[in-house]
Amino acid sequence: MVYTRNLTKSFGNFRALKGINLSLEKGQFLTLFGPNGAGKTTLIKILSTLMRPTSGEIKIAGLDPREEGELIRKQIGVISHSTYLYPNLTAYENLKFYGKMYDLPDLHEAIQRVLEEVDLKDRMRDLVRTYSRGMQQRLSIARALLHNPTVMFLDEPYTGLDLRAAQKLRDLLQTVHTPERTLIMTTHNLSQGLEVSDVAGILVKGKLVYLEPIEKTGVRDFEKTYFYWVEQT
Repeated sequence: MVYTRNLTKSFGNFRALKGINLSLEKGQFLTLFGPNGAGKTTLIKILSTLMRPTSGEIKIAGLDPREEGELIRKQIGVISHSTYLYPNLTAYENLKFYGKMYDLPDLHEAIQRVLEEVDLKDRMRDLVRTYSRGMQQRLSIARALLHNPTVMFLDEPYTGLDLRAAQKLRDLLQTVHTPERTLIMTTHNLSQGLEVSDVAGILVKGKLVYLEPIEKTGVRDFEKTYFYWVEQT
């Protein structure tokens, strides 16, 4: 579902990504860990067609973003630490606006479905500016789910959430992770990332230095591996 080979990105003389090789199958959930400045957000932007790579190959659901970017955008959902919601619209109005951009059929039913999924149906007529940070993040996930994407990208979705909101987000991610949907999430929080994903990667200074199923190493050993690579590079 998600494939890259020798993917690079440079900004002038600065190499933000250095030869990233990824191969994820349908239904896998990869969490990419790394310190600030590791290149996590840059990679997500490239995979979600928001930024062009300098070189390398990419396939998303078998499609090449250089030639089929519009088709890819119809199959992916993107969630960031910034929600990009309209605060003076209700939750329902936000989703309706987004759904019309995608020309979705049966839009009312789709909105009801995703609001139910993120536990916001009772608040769908309230203005988004009255929502807590956690509620806004759940609404942004509802927006990303509206067109039933096969691939989802989540860039630091836990940022700014209190403990209760983080727990709700964790439960929601476990729900939206289905055998038919591939997820890639970035975070620097090891415990939050490991408890929802089945594949872990470590990105340090633009290099993907580690990529393995979590069950292969276990949580404790992965923590040791993570700090080893961060301290080495």
